[in-house]
Parts: sequence; structure tokens; C-alpha cells
Amino acid sequence: MPPMTTERRKILLVDDEPQIFKTTMLALQASGLQGVITLSDSSLVMSMLLQEPIAVIMLDLRMPKVSGLELLPQIVKEYPDIPVILVTANDEIDTVVEAMKLGAFDYLVKPVEASRMVASVRKALEMRSMAHELSSLKHYMLADRLDHPDVFAPIITGDKKMRAVFQYVEVVSPTREPIMVTGETGVGKELIARAIHQLSGCKGNFVALNVAGLDDNMFTDTLFGHKKGAFTGAEVSRDGLISKASGGTLFLDEIGDINEASQIKLLRLLQEHEYYPVGSDLVQKSDARIVMATNRNLQKMIADGTFRNDLYYRLFAHQIHIPPLRDRLDDIPLLLDNFLESFAKTIGKKKPTAPPELAVLLSVYSFPGNIRELEALVSDAVIRHTGGILSMESFSAVIGDERRSPAVREKPPAPDEEPLSAMFGHFPTIGEVEEYMINEAMSLSKGNQGIASNLLGIGRQTLNKRLKKREQDEKEDNQ
Repeated sequence: MPPMTTERRKILLVDDEPQIFKTTMLALQASGLQGVITLSDSSLVMSMLLQEPIAVIMLDLRMPKVSGLELLPQIVKEYPDIPVILVTANDEIDTVVEAMKLGAFDYLVKPVEASRMVASVRKALEMRSMAHELSSLKHYMLADRLDHPDVFAPIITGDKKMRAVFQYVEVVSPTREPIMVTGETGVGKELIARAIHQLSGCKGNFVALNVAGLDDNMFTDTLFGHKKGAFTGAEVSRDGLISKASGGTLFLDEIGDINEASQIKLLRLLQEHEYYPVGSDLVQKSDARIVMATNRNLQKMIADGTFRNDLYYRLFAHQIHIPPLRDRLDDIPLLLDNFLESFAKTIGKKKPTAPPELAVLLSVYSFPGNIRELEALVSDAVIRHTGGILSMESFSAVIGDERRSPAVREKPPAPDEEPLSAMFGHFPTIGEVEEYMINEAMSLSKGNQGIASNLLGIGRQTLNKRLKKREQDEKEDNQ
């Protein structure tokens, strides 16, 4: 799927009054809506739709040659995905009701209020974009498509969940709506943001800002810039990062850390596409695409009163969640091999050979720092490496007694249900629990007794004795 450019977001104005064209175009362009096409001859509308990729139509109800009421059924029938906004006089409300029944998206009454018109057009664009995304996503999933695998090459994975993430990224990247990337620290949120930028069709730069720790003054100055003399030390005017991201993508990381004053300014930027540099009373327009990321639970923050509810819903036009590394265990060997090769090359060493049990050891670790933590562990091990098989010592020292949390049951126990009874179907004996734990540990460790004994918190010899005893008991039972 090629990226959606501004050409695919064209707005067609159909009216026989030239003055209407001028005022409407100015209002739309002032609000950051570009790609407006005008047409005064209503009889040419259907032929234009064959030639131009129109996203929204603003259609005057009363025109010579062909009226808007005559055109509407044709447009709805042949181009049902294009929203049509009717423009009508005050005395035509009954006709408007009829037109809405025929499939019009919205209507505007002359003289048209600019803010009402802009809101209607934006809503129509959002609806068109959403319909396009749903259709594209359906085709992607059914065909298991990935049109631009090269864009995702920096993200090392073979996981099916990550492939589904990539497919969704391809679908939503061409839209101009904000995108929220969620996931734990170290999962690769910025890599996804960069992929979104590459697929978006935006010609400007990718500009990243980590907003964690910025107070409102720093946030405002860094993002929006300042005017000369705005504050002590402001000897020259300076553009903010939003200006540097013009025509491109602005990536705001750790967005859950900004305070309420900054949240209000961000909300205005997202809703109105405008901002004020520090010390200036002249509003500036922005056409930068906004992508944000957080590892925090924003819904909990809303409940706690530390995050604005209206900003939350504006941010989540599209949400992309990246699963943690502990949910992508098959990716560990791939990442391990990739990091071993890249770090060895960086420091001029031969790529070390990893022992087979290393991937198993890593698979039972919870990785709170995710891929970034694995990368750091491998880097340290390669630097320490002197030859032969890669030592597991540095990995074991960090992992220690840490172990991955057990999977959560799909169906939680009832409030009055005893957990062990729910798991075994009856209240188990100590022997049954022990047997279960040994089986689980051996399964997680892929049969490695050293790792399994570490998971169980017992010595390797103790585990070995119990396994031998179990084997002996099974032989006796079979005799």
C-alpha cells in the first residue's frame, strides 16, 4: 500500500458563487486543511471524481444545471466512501432532512460559520480515513500482507504479534491523525515511530523529543520556541522543534510525564494545529504529524486526576501496543545472534559462539528492561569475551534468582474459589504441587536441570535426585 499523500486528502468545493470559494478556501487553509479544489459547474462533478482522488465534498444544495439534491444520490451510489457535506440556505431545512436520509454526511447553513465548517470537514476526513483503515486492515490480515518489509528491517523479530503490529502500522501511517505507541521501557517505541514516519509520505524531518522531566516552561520553549526578549537570556528568537518538524513527524516520548499546563498546550496543538511561541501573541500553524509514546497507564492517571480526559481521547486516535520481550520468547535467539554480531563488529572482535543453554536461561528471565536490557547484557558479555565459547557468567550474575512470572489464567478464579483447587480441580497434596512445579520448571528450561533448579530455588543435585526417584517410581509402576 503506497503512503497516502496530501493528494489523497483533497476537498472538493462545488458552488456557483466565486465569493464562496474564496472565503471557504481561506478558512480551510487557515486551519491547516490543504488540497482544496473548486468547481463552479456542477455538471462536471461526476467526471472530476473519476480523475481526482477526492476525500470530502462540500456541495451547494441549489445550483444551475444540476442541483446538489440531484447529485447527492449519484455520488452516494458510485462513491459511497466519500462524505458529502451539504451547504444550504435557512429556508431549506425540510430538503436537508430528505438529503440526510439519502446519505449526506452533514449540512451547513449559510452564512457558514468558519469554525463549524472546519469541524465538519475534519470530522468527515477522520471518518473517511477510518473507513479506509478498516478496509485496508481487513485485506492485510486476510492476505497476511506486508507491503514494506524493508521499513521494519531495523526491528529484529519473527514474532506473529509483531508482524500484526507492522501490518497495522502500514495501514495507519498515511493518516494525519495522532498515533500513540504504548509499551514498556525498552521495547522499541521510537523504532516504530520512525517506521510510521517513513511510511507516512511526509517529506519533512523526523524530530524526536523525550519530554520526561521537562517542566512547563522547558516543554513550551523546547517545543514551540521563543521570541527575542521573551525572558531573561532570550537574546535572539529561536524556533522550537515543532517548527523543525514542519512537513514531517514530531515524536514525543514519555508523554505521560508532562504536567497539566503542558497538557493543555498539547491539546490545543492536536485540535487546532496551532501554537504560540513563548513571548509571542501571534498564533503559528503546524502541519507536523504527531506521534507519541508512553510506558505509563494513562487511564489510571486520569482516575488519579493527573492526566486530562479530553487529551487522552485526542491522543488515542490510533494506538499501537508493542508486546514486551517476555511475550516474544522466540525473538530472544534472533536478538541474541544479532547483538553478538553487531557488537563484535563494533569493537573489532570475532563473533563469539553462544552456548546453547544461554537462550534457555534468557527465556526464563522477565526482562523488565526488554530489548534494551538484552542489548546491554550482550554488549557487556562481548566486551568481557576473550575467546572460545561465550561465558554465561555475566548473564547469570544479572539474572540471578529472577524468574519470569507465570502466565495469567484466561479465566480468573471466582471470588470464593480457592486458587489451588481451581488449578488442580481439587485441593492438591504437597506431592502433586511438587510434581507440577518440577514439570513446569523443566518445561521452561527446556530440560536444562541447572536452570530448572534455579527456578525452583533448590540445588541441582536435589532436583536430579527427585527426577531419578520419579523415573524409578514410574518403572516400578509399569512392572
